[in-house]
Amino acid sequence: MKKERIVLFDGECNFCDKSVQFIIKRDPVGHFKYASLQSDVGRELRKKHNIPDDVDSMVLIEGDRAYTKSAAALNIAKKLDGLWHLLYLFILVPKPIRDRAYDYVAENRFKWFGKKQVDACMLPPPDIRKRFLA
Repeated sequence: MKKERIVLFDGECNFCDKSVQFIIKRDPVGHFKYASLQSDVGRELRKKHNIPDDVDSMVLIEGDRAYTKSAAALNIAKKLDGLWHLLYLFILVPKPIRDRAYDYVAENRFKWFGKKQVDACMLPPPDIRKRFLA
C-alpha cells in the first residue's frame, strides 16, 4: 500500500507558495498531495496529528507521522527528483541546529518574500490540481 504524503503549507506566504511549486516541479510521480494550513482539510489534519496552532510553516504528514520544520523539509527533499534527495543527509545535523536555521527563514519569510495577494492565486493544470486537497 502506498503511503500518503501530504504537505501542509501557509497559503498566505509567497515563499511557501514558491516552495510548493518547487516541489511539484521535482515530483513528477506525484508523491505529495497539498493543502493549506488555513483550509478546512488543513485544520482537520492539524487536529488529527496534534500539530500545534502556532506551527505556521510547512508540515509533512506521512502516513501516521507528522514532521515539522527542518524534518519536514528534509523528508520532502528525500523524495524529489534530481540531486535534491541528497539534502536529506542534513538529517545528521542535530535537530536544534537545523530547526534554528529553519526558524530564521520562517520568521523572515514575509519580510523577504511578502504575502500573497488574494486575487493572485495560481490555477494549476488539471493533472496538478488533483494533488491539492483543498
